[in-house]
Amino acid sequence: MLNEYPIFDSHMHIIDKRFPLVANNGYLPPEFDCSAYLARMSSYQLSGGVVVSGSFQAFDQRYLEDALKYLGSSFVGVTQLPASVSDEEILRLNALGVRAVRFNLKRGGSEEITQLASMAARVYEIANWHVELYVDAKDLHGLYTTLINLPSVSIDHLGLSKSGFKVLVKLAEKGVRIKATGFSRVDFEVGAAIRSLYCANPNVLMFGSDLPSTRAPRAYADDDFRLVADILDERAALKVFSDNAIEFYKPIKI
Repeated sequence: MLNEYPIFDSHMHIIDKRFPLVANNGYLPPEFDCSAYLARMSSYQLSGGVVVSGSFQAFDQRYLEDALKYLGSSFVGVTQLPASVSDEEILRLNALGVRAVRFNLKRGGSEEITQLASMAARVYEIANWHVELYVDAKDLHGLYTTLINLPSVSIDHLGLSKSGFKVLVKLAEKGVRIKATGFSRVDFEVGAAIRSLYCANPNVLMFGSDLPSTRAPRAYADDDFRLVADILDERAALKVFSDNAIEFYKPIKI
């Protein structure tokens, strides 16, 4: 069943200790390099995916450049950048397959939230990038007006909290992309949340493994895939497992 649908993995991390890591609140992740990722996903019909920079990678680009080269042009990157980044650097990273800037409001390690609106407008104008937020849904009410006015944005891990989930649904209705990832991180029933968000807007949900599930209560399990496959019909499952993310990230090759 794991290869029943093609998967464009919308959210995973590569941790390669050949490259610098910065402890976040005392935490350093175990190694999980490209070969380990591909081995873990070998039972799936993997068509590509998204390498996401974590708090522990700060503004380093070397690991991401190496990972995208190794994984190939069906994979793209989400990086963290300071507001002072040059236009030339954004375009250089775009040519390598980077497609978004991440704001890690939950863990830190990224640019400050005060830079969100200006950076979102700038990277969209320069390279058609979007911004990604690792944010607790309980904080979304105060960000709602800002988020619906950004050119393009996604939110990680189903928003994490039941508190604020109604705002997340409203954002989905407005076209904000939502990652169906990190199921053990949330404090609500995942199946019901996926149904609600898909009904709100069938084009926004994007499934991802969240491998290697750093600091999550439990690691990604194959049953996470099975849960989504069981609650959605075939057309909906294809959108959530691959089509929505491919349309959003526009990898060079699938």
